[in-house]
Amino acid sequence: MRDDLADRFEAHRGHLRAVAHRMLGSLPEAEDAVQETWLRLGRVDADGIDDLAAWLRTVVSRVCLDVLRHRRSRREDVVDRVPDRPADDDPETEAVLADSVGRALLVVLDALAPAERVAFVLHDTFAVPFERIAPIVGRSPATTKKLASRARHKVRAATGLPGAEPTRHRHVVDAFLAAARAGDFDALLAVLDPDVVRRADPAALPPGAATEVRGAHAVAAETVLLAANARHAEPALVDGRVGIVVAPAGRLRLVLTVTVRVDRIAAYDVIADPSRLRQLAIVRPPDFYRDLNQVR
Repeated sequence: MRDDLADRFEAHRGHLRAVAHRMLGSLPEAEDAVQETWLRLGRVDADGIDDLAAWLRTVVSRVCLDVLRHRRSRREDVVDRVPDRPADDDPETEAVLADSVGRALLVVLDALAPAERVAFVLHDTFAVPFERIAPIVGRSPATTKKLASRARHKVRAATGLPGAEPTRHRHVVDAFLAAARAGDFDALLAVLDPDVVRRADPAALPPGAATEVRGAHAVAAETVLLAANARHAEPALVDGRVGIVVAPAGRLRLVLTVTVRVDRIAAYDVIADPSRLRQLAIVRPPDFYRDLNQVR
């Protein structure tokens, strides 16, 4: 019976770790929170739990809330806390890290009140209804909704997202990715500025390729040739602006910082150097980006 319970718990471990990691910003602390959740599961009658996934998420969230409150009570300096890299090469862990907040946005999240952060992360990242979040933070659903909204406004202000601009830019990036995945030369020309500039780290390019390419025709032709990369690409918030990440199997390899002008891509930089990648604040959609741009 205990082995069966352990197997059921392991099936949810990855999700629990993702929730805890996003809330705490530290993989070791996230692992500790998951372990504490397992210990608490062992103290109850698991057969009486109707929805184990929801129960586990609630418990790990409460554990994280306690950790966040303890941090605040100690007035701990968390500005420099960043997600830690795992000691192994577990692809699931790499996926969590690739999907996690980067340094700049983590600073913003650490500035939120504990209940704000829990409400924001659970709702905006993991689509948990406010009715289920409310008992975790000890508030009514209406108040919990206000907590998440207040947190969302703070994040928007800190990441410099103005009005409808991110939405327009997202549409442009989506069109570029669709054309790149299809290898559609004409569609690429339609979304690229005639004088577009593509710059790239040498590590991102095939041997002998130019680190800078200018003009829509040249950039479109290169994009068609490198279309295979596009199937691993997706839009993301990069330092608060819409960009692109390439992360096969959850392993971050490339980031494109994109400049949009008059609904066309005027320039983009392809970043592959690990030291540069570590300096970027990356948040991957869909849920986080979508909710960042709407006020409930």
